[in-house]
Amino acid sequence: MVAAAFIGPGTVTTATIAGSSFGYTLLWAVGFSIVATFVLQEMSARLGVMGQMGVGEAIRSKVNKRWLFLVVAALVIGAILIGNAAYEAGNITGAVLGFEVDWPALPFNPLILLIGVVAFLLLWSGRYKLIEKSLVLLVSVMGVVFIAAAIILKPDLSSTLVGLFVPAAPQGSMIMIVSLIGTTVVPYNLFLHASTVKTRWQDSADLTTARTDTLISVVGGGLITMAILITSAIAFQGVDQEVNSASDLALQLRPLLGSWSGSFIAVGFLAAGLSSSITAPLAAAYATSEILGWKEDLQGKKFRIIWLLVLGAGVLFSSLGFRPTLVILFAQFTNGLLLPVVATFLLWIMNDHRIMGVHYNNLWTNILGILVIIATIVLGVKSVLSATSLL
Repeated sequence: MVAAAFIGPGTVTTATIAGSSFGYTLLWAVGFSIVATFVLQEMSARLGVMGQMGVGEAIRSKVNKRWLFLVVAALVIGAILIGNAAYEAGNITGAVLGFEVDWPALPFNPLILLIGVVAFLLLWSGRYKLIEKSLVLLVSVMGVVFIAAAIILKPDLSSTLVGLFVPAAPQGSMIMIVSLIGTTVVPYNLFLHASTVKTRWQDSADLTTARTDTLISVVGGGLITMAILITSAIAFQGVDQEVNSASDLALQLRPLLGSWSGSFIAVGFLAAGLSSSITAPLAAAYATSEILGWKEDLQGKKFRIIWLLVLGAGVLFSSLGFRPTLVILFAQFTNGLLLPVVATFLLWIMNDHRIMGVHYNNLWTNILGILVIIATIVLGVKSVLSATSLL
């Protein structure tokens, strides 16, 4: 579920442009994002298993001053609820993007409604196991498609290793570095992870399993991102072409992989978009319910209203061809503020013996957490500056 949440059309597009523009050079940024994501998601998983609390619940229990809670609640709901509604349009549009390469131009792509219906039926079922298994399948499809493409193209091993272990920032790459890390280390994943983990595991005997599950999810998702970047680096090597979206990748791969490359990559886009189309509304519902103190029931009326609003907005905007620029700009701005805030709260919570008992953070975990928070503050500042520069 964690991997499904952060490997969406935005990640696919970002990795594609990074590979086409800078080759293997920025693989280290993906590697760093894997480490940073695991540090935060491990804390989130531990909170869910041992504290039996979601991040929103823990924030409510820790913030005693009403004015501060109102500020935090407004920031969380604004960034995640409204932000995910805006990004949902991108998820659904991205899911059908690969098929538009071969299909004739249509005023409306019927696949958009199909994606919306599938996401609706899975979420409406209220069956956690069914949702989880569906997301595992979609992530597996993404892994097979993009990792297979990278292997078939035979990347240069030495260049891959240098790009992964030797940090470099070529001229003009800073925004892309921030984007690569920012598409992996996402605040709503922390809410989603803790909330779902606590329904699956309940005692200390399950903690090792939860950590292993988190490690596999984060590393697996990171490898998919690396595979997309490597594939793009090979496909666009020596090609003087500006890449604007991941659909350009399918076209460029045709001479290398044959006529079936378009359909092959389209399946990868579909899996990426559909998985994020499910997790974005789900995360918004969990985060909003926890912050407002509602019962977290997948079949609950209030819970369903939240994810219906997010999913409905995504289907509507993508169907109309509407690009909610100002709303997405607001989402980028608030998410840039939210990430370091949530990460700081999470670190504070994980040092509370009352909540975590003997499973509170040790010294090394706190050091890693502080380093990641510093990185999230930098990301937040970059995100805010990027958003305001477009106003």
